[in-house]
Amino acid sequence: MSNYGVASRRASEKLILEGRVRVNGIIIREVGLKVDPQRDIIIVDGKRIEAQPKRYYLFNKPKGVITTASDEKGRETVMDYFKKVPERIYAVGRLDQNTEGLLLMTNDGTLANILMHPSKMVDKTYEIKVKGRIRDAVLQQLADGVPLADGMTAPADVYYIGYDSHTNITSLEITIHEGRNRQVRRMMEYVGYQVHNLRRVQYAFLTLSGVKRGAYRSLTREEVADLYKYK
Repeated sequence: MSNYGVASRRASEKLILEGRVRVNGIIIREVGLKVDPQRDIIIVDGKRIEAQPKRYYLFNKPKGVITTASDEKGRETVMDYFKKVPERIYAVGRLDQNTEGLLLMTNDGTLANILMHPSKMVDKTYEIKVKGRIRDAVLQQLADGVPLADGMTAPADVYYIGYDSHTNITSLEITIHEGRNRQVRRMMEYVGYQVHNLRRVQYAFLTLSGVKRGAYRSLTREEVADLYKYK
């Protein structure tokens, strides 16, 4: 149901448990029941749900934007940038409020689950600016993995970009293969550095090339097919 734009996964489960969903005329209360929307008639609150066209977008999320559908505090969310998209779409994973950069948006739950599954090891590259000069030993420590509260991080690819003595800012890139909450920020905090700016610049083979901050573009058929190769 969430894949067809009815509601979020959690809200869809609530609709089922409340007896508001019928499949082929029969009220169902079993969460996770498998149906085929091409053959089965699915009615929610008296309205038949229809298959929606699949949408895939690459979004350059600005800093300060929340990666949720709505926010109880009235803060700007990613959905404020997709008001012209009629389908219910959502983010593949998250970027925290103060992290900017590449975020995939879709209504294809199958692909989203593939990309977010820990076993797929999808590369995510971040450009990081931190206060102070970073020693080579610290870069090696980040590459080898650091112990966090939720376990040791997997080996990462770390590339030193440079140090600006005027601003006392070091720039580097790090590619991780996991999807833990605030992982890059926590890695930098562990080695004793304050993140000045964090931007995701690449997800799998996709980059921000040609997409300005706050803008988005549709993925091509070829790009979607290549993402499905992670299956």
